[in-house]
Amino acid sequence: MKRAVAIVAASAGRRLFAASLFALIAISLQGCGSNPTPAANTTPDTASPPFKPVASIRELMDSTVDPAADGLWDAVSTTVTYAGVDKREPRTDEEWRVVRRHAITLVEAMNLVIMDGRHAAPPGTKAGLGELTPAQIDAKIAANRTEFYTFAGGVRDNALQALQAIDRKDAKTLFKIGGDIDATCEGCHVTFWYPNSPRPAN
Repeated sequence: MKRAVAIVAASAGRRLFAASLFALIAISLQGCGSNPTPAANTTPDTASPPFKPVASIRELMDSTVDPAADGLWDAVSTTVTYAGVDKREPRTDEEWRVVRRHAITLVEAMNLVIMDGRHAAPPGTKAGLGELTPAQIDAKIAANRTEFYTFAGGVRDNALQALQAIDRKDAKTLFKIGGDIDATCEGCHVTFWYPNSPRPAN
């Protein structure tokens, strides 16, 4: 009887040992066969510096926007004088490259104009004849940024169309787009700079 009990106990012990050994091997194999998941990167991306508007809208207009627009307007023109008709348009590859630079400048200048935090004019600037004061212009832009974005986006889209015409060396279309740019610019000026003046006809 004691021998039978001993045999049963030994058999149970061997089964328990075998089960424990099997479980240990399974766990070891599972650990070897899987790659640990790396910890999520919770560090915020601070590589991109924040934008810092420095120049005012008026300064951007004087230094960037107006010269670029003038470069497009002056590229294609027809002047009638007593001496005859003077038709100007780019003819050489280099002349087209110069006009293209103006179009690129005007496209990107509009992205600068609409940056938050940019004021209408430098501190101490006095209003021009018929204009609102810089503080009043800032207030009007802040109160209706959607319309301000629409005008700037319109000039940007016009400049992109001009760029496409330049790449095709299509002087006729470039001349037409120049008129569209002028109308869009004037619409913005009438809305935000001198709103008491009559709006240009569409």
